[in-house]
Amino acid sequence: VLIAPATANTLSKVAHGISDNAVTALAAAALGRGVPLVAVPAMHDALYRNPAFQDSLRKLSELGVFIVEPRWEEGKAKMPPVEEIADAVSSLLRRRGEFRGVRFLITAGPTREPLDAVRFLTNPSSGKMGFALAEEAWRRGGEVTLVKGPVSPERPLPRGIKVVDAVTTQEMYDAVEGELKGRGYDVIILAAAPLDYGFSTTYSYKIPSGSPAIEARLEAKPKISMAVRRLAPRAVFIGFKAEHGVSDEELVERAYARLLEAGMDLIVANDLARQGCGFEVDTNEVFIVDRDRRVVHVPLSSKREVAKAILDLAAKKLTGGGRS
Repeated sequence: VLIAPATANTLSKVAHGISDNAVTALAAAALGRGVPLVAVPAMHDALYRNPAFQDSLRKLSELGVFIVEPRWEEGKAKMPPVEEIADAVSSLLRRRGEFRGVRFLITAGPTREPLDAVRFLTNPSSGKMGFALAEEAWRRGGEVTLVKGPVSPERPLPRGIKVVDAVTTQEMYDAVEGELKGRGYDVIILAAAPLDYGFSTTYSYKIPSGSPAIEARLEAKPKISMAVRRLAPRAVFIGFKAEHGVSDEELVERAYARLLEAGMDLIVANDLARQGCGFEVDTNEVFIVDRDRRVVHVPLSSKREVAKAILDLAAKKLTGGGRS
């Protein structure tokens, strides 16, 4: 079912189960029967950014509604071209059920390493890439478990996705290890950005303010990527490699070295120094490298589109018998 254009009024009603006209009744029936529902928001900027409407969008995402991102023009959220909407619907229908019976383990977000009761070390990872991968895998019929760090703000996920929370790198390591030991996974995607180092000494209380200096020593934390292949030797294993201010060639070379070191099947590399890439943004430019050093370049795109590209390659690995 496609609703285009979808007003703030219509989408808010659908989000809260109100079916008082033909459109909202059709949407309610579609959600009840598990029929894919696609909506294309179109409204004034103020309505779109209204906190209550943003809550409705989050609710819709939890219900599994696919939202086609509007185009922003003249202070309004406008419908994208019909061809773009048709492509989104066609892609959704074509891929529906592609991963039926396939189990995904995906990580997302940062980790935190505490110094004392109130201070901690972290990074600006938003978890958006991992969340996009989890949602796309779920939309294609996959059974998805998402191990996530402390992302802020919390992002909505379809209710069919299992979520495991972790705060520190050790907790994320233990969560991944526990999942891999507890059940078989077919695809493992490490999209999180766990800290490589944490404080060697931590304090259960708040260190008093006023000291001219505090000396702290950092120590290495366990590498999740180095444990996956041992625990899941037959799974399709996809990792990420972030660099800063390097050339395309060096980015690919460093990523390929990490792929070989960890026994990955694919690695997704990006440069955080580039405009619109990496943490806290909705877009990314990536290079996806396989074990034969073949490279797929995804130019600057939404993280949803990047997720689609990554999962398309994962699907090929699965149909080709897993590891290359």
